[in-house]
Amino acid sequence: MKASTYPLVDATEAARKVLELTPVLPAESVPLAGCPGRVLAEDLVAARQLPAWPLSAVDGYAMRSADAGGRLRGIGESAAGRPFEGDVGEGAAVRILTGGVLPRGADAVVMVEDTVVDGEWVTVPGRVAGGANVHRPGSDLAAGELVLRRGRPLGSAEIGLAAALGVSALPVHRLPRVALLSTGDELVEVGLPLGPGQIPDSNRYALLAALRESGAEVAVLGIVPDRADDLRRLVVEALRAADVLVTSGGVSVGTHDLVKPLLESLGDVHIGRVKLKPGKPFTFATLAEGRLAFGLPGFPVSSLVTFEVFVRPALRKLQGYAELQRPTLPVRLGYDAKAAGDRTEYQRVTLVREGEELVARTTGSQSSSRLMSLAGANALVRIPPGPDGIPAGTTVEAIILSLPA
Repeated sequence: MKASTYPLVDATEAARKVLELTPVLPAESVPLAGCPGRVLAEDLVAARQLPAWPLSAVDGYAMRSADAGGRLRGIGESAAGRPFEGDVGEGAAVRILTGGVLPRGADAVVMVEDTVVDGEWVTVPGRVAGGANVHRPGSDLAAGELVLRRGRPLGSAEIGLAAALGVSALPVHRLPRVALLSTGDELVEVGLPLGPGQIPDSNRYALLAALRESGAEVAVLGIVPDRADDLRRLVVEALRAADVLVTSGGVSVGTHDLVKPLLESLGDVHIGRVKLKPGKPFTFATLAEGRLAFGLPGFPVSSLVTFEVFVRPALRKLQGYAELQRPTLPVRLGYDAKAAGDRTEYQRVTLVREGEELVARTTGSQSSSRLMSLAGANALVRIPPGPDGIPAGTTVEAIILSLPA
């Protein structure tokens, strides 16, 4: 065992450094059906107005507002996709369905329930304003109007807008390809019998879920024993296709902790330790051709907390997101939060509603090996370093992982 040669980096500075060195992946054109969850790479500007024609907002009769209060003769019908071809002149009306094109000469639509129909004759109210019940051309979008800004994730509404404008494919950033592996002789595949001192490889499944939730395409490399040659061979092969390497374990200072020396030989290690609890051994490196490597600690909570603080924002930047961080909300501490000396601590909490407030309650022991402290947690509360901590009743900003039921 030897002391680490890496300086302890402030957690905020480490997060800033990771994002500074993270590139944005190039764009690709993807058909609309493949766009949900992807991030727009270029502003979308309307090439045409929407709607393109004046459309009826209701079922009723298209007419001239000047003929209000009269008994009008029905001369035809305009339905969605089947417009009336003639003109609406004085004393005439056209039966029109919702979404039907307003015929030439008409400037208003009166709802069918406001009319009295007698054969081909229609009596309309005494007051009908011009433009009543009509969607005017360009009322939703004008030609040349900015529709969606780049950096925006594409959901159902955004994709529907693109389709309504006749756009069949969108430029989106490529999804990051991540190689995920676990290191350690003590690890055993989940479900297999355990020998003395062995543990299931739970980190791999937790990180796989976190990576997929973050939009990454993941290649799972499995467990690598504590042998430098085996680790190098697997990592070098994986990096031929991956943009990002994520490892779990092997980043401390023991003789079997091999990740840092490997990353030093393959690129530049920018962060080897952080003033963070849990997660002090977190490691970040840049490799050839813009690839990134994240060495996460082996303790389960340390692994997931460092993922939230450092890896998830980097994955979002790779995908072109404009907003990289999770949302925050003010919450009232429902417990006395002790500080961790010279390190920033991210404490796991559950949020409960008390009146109009959200109250943060501790999930119990904050040990880096206690995965129960994260299971069911709604948020992370950042406790700055220092001797005092934060007393119960104080309002703090919480990083929201999920909203309370």
